[in-house]
Amino acid sequence: MRVFLAGATGAIGRLLLPLLLTAGHQVVAGSRSEEGARALRAQGAEALRLDVFDRAVVERAVAAAAPDAVVHQLTALSGLDLTENARIRREGTRNLVDAAHRAGVRRIVAQSISWAYQGGDTPATEATPLDPTTEQPRAATVGGVRALEEAVAELPEHVVLRYGTLYGPGTWYAEDGLMAERLHRGELAASEAVNSFLHVEDAARAALAALEWPSGTVNVVDDDPAPARLWVPVLAAAVGAPTPPAAAGRAAWERGADGTLARTARGWRPTRASWRQGFTELGRG
Repeated sequence: MRVFLAGATGAIGRLLLPLLLTAGHQVVAGSRSEEGARALRAQGAEALRLDVFDRAVVERAVAAAAPDAVVHQLTALSGLDLTENARIRREGTRNLVDAAHRAGVRRIVAQSISWAYQGGDTPATEATPLDPTTEQPRAATVGGVRALEEAVAELPEHVVLRYGTLYGPGTWYAEDGLMAERLHRGELAASEAVNSFLHVEDAARAALAALEWPSGTVNVVDDDPAPARLWVPVLAAAVGAPTPPAAAGRAAWERGADGTLARTARGWRPTRASWRQGFTELGRG
């Protein structure tokens, strides 16, 4: 299959690219910089400069690539810019989908998140509606997710991967990541807020597999949704930070996500079934 990979130098994209190539796919990968494009070519991909906010550039790139599928892994999270990230979901996705339409591309796989659901007391399934909140900054995040998912669904074959909270190299939950910094500063609460996690390598594996999945939205999470009072101490120990005291309360949307569909209907399972295993690996390298 010929694949157009947008976001090839991000936390997931840089792991996904070699998986795609090893699986025998031809990959055309986009990068914001010429330096990034050179690095992608060195790995065996066809590479080009890509500004996802420039509609004309995106249209020309996708048309020239003539892919069988588009894989959308674009984010702005490395710079901690949630506003820019929401813009990518709205405008960048719109440009990619429109370019795919014009180029006759039928299939797209796109990155979404599993914590945009409305509130509840149990892990959310794919049938749970997205949160209707108007409170900022969450409303901007959920609005961006909704725009991304609605745009992607316009293509005849579309898979939306609602990833759990990513951890591992290049993410916020790494030995040198944002959450380690917050733990060292005593800013991360061990509360009742429930997370569903996913190792970044498993996220890349799911994106590869999703090229063959039927259309739809799928929670891609590990098997162990848990409150922060359980996972924060394990993360703190892994990154050498003090364990914060337990704290009460959680927001209604902090409920985790149910990964049953991926396991039963898609035959996909994470290599790290729980953050309990995965977090202990963070301090080893």
